[in-house]
Amino acid sequence: MKILVPTKRVPDTDQKITATADGSGVASDHLPFVVNPFDAIALEEGVRIVEKLGDDSEVVAVGIGEADYVQQLRTALAMGSTRAICIECDQPLDPWNVARLLKEIVLREQPDLVLMGKQAVDDDANQTGQFLAALLDWPQATFASRVELLAGEIRVDRETDHGIETLRLPLPAVVTTDLRLSEPRYASMAGIMKAKKKPLDMIPLAELGVALEPRVEVLRYHSSETVRRGERLRSVDELVERLRQDVGAQA
Repeated sequence: MKILVPTKRVPDTDQKITATADGSGVASDHLPFVVNPFDAIALEEGVRIVEKLGDDSEVVAVGIGEADYVQQLRTALAMGSTRAICIECDQPLDPWNVARLLKEIVLREQPDLVLMGKQAVDDDANQTGQFLAALLDWPQATFASRVELLAGEIRVDRETDHGIETLRLPLPAVVTTDLRLSEPRYASMAGIMKAKKKPLDMIPLAELGVALEPRVEVLRYHSSETVRRGERLRSVDELVERLRQDVGAQA
C-alpha cells in the first residue's frame, strides 16, 4: 500500500508572529519553521498504518516550496516516511493551486490513500484536501479522528458539530486529519541519521506542466495586539457600578 502525505512548512506558532513593517508579509527572519501540526498527525497515522502492514507498503511525504523546505521534509523522513518529494516553487500559493500541483503528484505516484492535515495553522484555509478530492474525483472524508483499513476500503470516524459520523470509503480516497487522530512521534536520533540516506526527490514546478491560477490576493498583513488591564475592586456594588458605566460608554 502507498500512502501520500502532503505537508506544509509553517512558522512555529509557539513563537510571536508579527507582520513586516510594510505589511507585505510575515516577519520570518527570527522564526523557526516546522511541519504543519495537522500534517504531522497525518504523517504519524500513515507511518502507523505502514508499520502494521509491512511488506512493500510506503509513506511518501510531499512538500511544495523552496530549497529551505528540505529541512522539514527531512523531519518527515526522520519520523518514518519512506521517501519524500519536494516541488520546487518560489511563488505564494493558495489552496486551489496547491491542490492542482498535488493532483499531478498523485497521478505520478498512484497512491492508494492521500492522508493530509485538515488545515494549515498559518492560514487556516481548510480547503486543499477538498479541492484535491474534487480534482481527482475521489471519495473524501474530512476531520478524521479515527481511521481503519478494511478490504479495499477505509472506515473513517469524522468529527462534526453534531458528534462523530462514520463513513466507509472505497480506495483510493482523500482523508484529512483532525487533532484527536494520533499524537505525532518525535524524530529520534536514529531516525534523523536514517533520514539522511532516504530518497528526497526535487521536482521543478515547470516539470509538472501546471500554469498557476491565483484565486486569492493578499492585500496587506497587520499585527494584532490584545491589551488586557486588570483592576481590583473592593465590593460587588462597585463591580456592578463599573459594569454599568462601561456599558453606558459603549452604547
